Amino acid sequence: MQFRLKNLIFPLNRPISRQVILLAMPVILSNLSRVFMNLADLAMVGRLGAPALAAVGMGSMVAWTVLSTAISLRTAVQAVAARRLGQKIFTECGTALHNGLFLATITGIPLSIIGFLLADKIAPLLLEDPTVIPLCVDYMSVAFLSVFFASLGFAFQGFFTGVEKTRIHMNVTVVANLINIYLNAGLIYGREGVMTFFSELGNGSWSWVGYAWSWIPFPAMGVKGAATATLLASAWLVVHYSAYLLLPEIRKRFQVFNIGLNWTMLRKQLTLAIPQAAQELFVMGGFVLFFKIVGMIGTAELAATEVVFGIMGASFMPAAGVGQACATLVGKFLGEQRPDKSEISIFESVRWSLLIMGTMGIIFFIFPEKIMPLFTSDQNVIQAGIVGLRVLAFAQFADAVGITLWFALTGAGNTVYPAIVEIAIAWGFFLPVSYLTGVVLGLGFLGSWLTFAVYILIFAILMALKIIKGDWKSISV
Repeated sequence: MQFRLKNLIFPLNRPISRQVILLAMPVILSNLSRVFMNLADLAMVGRLGAPALAAVGMGSMVAWTVLSTAISLRTAVQAVAARRLGQKIFTECGTALHNGLFLATITGIPLSIIGFLLADKIAPLLLEDPTVIPLCVDYMSVAFLSVFFASLGFAFQGFFTGVEKTRIHMNVTVVANLINIYLNAGLIYGREGVMTFFSELGNGSWSWVGYAWSWIPFPAMGVKGAATATLLASAWLVVHYSAYLLLPEIRKRFQVFNIGLNWTMLRKQLTLAIPQAAQELFVMGGFVLFFKIVGMIGTAELAATEVVFGIMGASFMPAAGVGQACATLVGKFLGEQRPDKSEISIFESVRWSLLIMGTMGIIFFIFPEKIMPLFTSDQNVIQAGIVGLRVLAFAQFADAVGITLWFALTGAGNTVYPAIVEIAIAWGFFLPVSYLTGVVLGLGFLGSWLTFAVYILIFAILMALKIIKGDWKSISV
C-alpha cells in the first residue's frame, strides 16, 4: 500500500474513507452521548465534594474492571457477524448474537451478585481516606448490579455494529444516556436538592426540568443515587435493543428469533473472547491500582485523576467509534477475501482517529484552566487536573494509533497478541514505574501521569509493528 504524507490529511481511498466515517458516525455520536453522560455524572457528583468525587472514581473504576471483561463479548459477536456478513451467510450473524447473549447471561449474573456482596470488602483494600471508603461502598454495591445488563448490551452492540446497523446502536445508547442523566439529578440530590440544582443551572433557564421531580417527596441518595441511575439506564438499554430485533430487516434477514446455539461457533467466539477478557481484566485491574497509587499521593490528586479520565473519554470515545467501524470493515472485507481493502480501511481509520484525537489534544493543552472548573470548585483538584490534561494532550496522538489498530486486529480475529502486549506493558512497566516516580521518587501526580503517557506510546508502537507484519490477513474466523 503506497501513500504519501498528504494522505494523513487527504484520503488515500475516498470510497473506503467515506465508508469508515459513515459507519463510524452513529457510533461516534452514541459514544459522545456516553461521554457527556459521564461528564454530567462528574459535574453532579463533583458538587458533593472531593471525597464523593474520589469515591465515585474508585467505585466506577472497580465496577468497570469487572464489566470490561464483557467488552470481549462485543468483539466475539462483532468479529464473527462482520465476517459472515462479508461471506453472505446472514443467518449465522443471528447465531453469533444468540451465542453472545448466552455468554453474557452466564457470566453477567454471577459477577453482579459477587460484586454486590463483596463491595464492603473491596473498598478498604483500595482507599486510604476513611471519609471516602463508605461512600465508595455505597456507590460500588449498586453499580455492580448493572454489570449483567451492560454485558447483554455489549453483545447487542457487537451484533448491530457487525452487521453495519450502527444507527440502531446510536439510538439505543443516546436514549439510555439521557435517561441516566435525568435520573442522576433527582436521585443524587433528592426532591429539594434537584429543584435547587436545575434552578442554578444556566441562570435558572432549566428550572422547569426540576418540577418533574416535585410531585412526591424522596430523599437525596448522593453517590448511591448516581449508581442507581446507571443501573436503571442499563436495564432500559437491554429492553430497547431487544425491541429493534422485531424490525423485518433484522428479524427476517438474520433470523434472530430462530433461537439456538452453534457450539462450533461458540467455541470460536470463546477463543476470541477469552484473551480479550483477560486483557481487559488485568489492564483495568492495573488502572484500579493506578488509582490507588495516585490516592497514596493525595485525595485531591485522586479526584483530579477521576476528572481527567472522564475528560479523556471526550476524545477516546469518538476514536473508539472509528475503531469499531474499522473492525467491522476489516472483518467484512476479509470475509469477501479482499485483504487489500481491509488494509486501506485500517489506514483511513487511523487517519480519522488522529484528526479527532489530535484536535482534542490541542484543546486539552491550550484550555485546561477553562475545562477543569466545569467539574469541581476545589482548587487543589483543579491545579492537579491542569497538569494531567496537559500530559494527556501529548499522549492523544499515540493513543489514536493504538486504539484504532487494536480494533483492527480484533476485527481480524487476533485477540491474543494485543492481550499479551498490553498486560505485559501495564504490569511490567506502567504500574511499577508509576509507583516509583509518583511515590518513591516524590514526583507525585506529574510522575505518575508522565508514565501513563509513555505506556500509551509503547502500546501504539507495538500495535503498528503487528499490523505492518500482515499475518492478521490470513486468520480464519
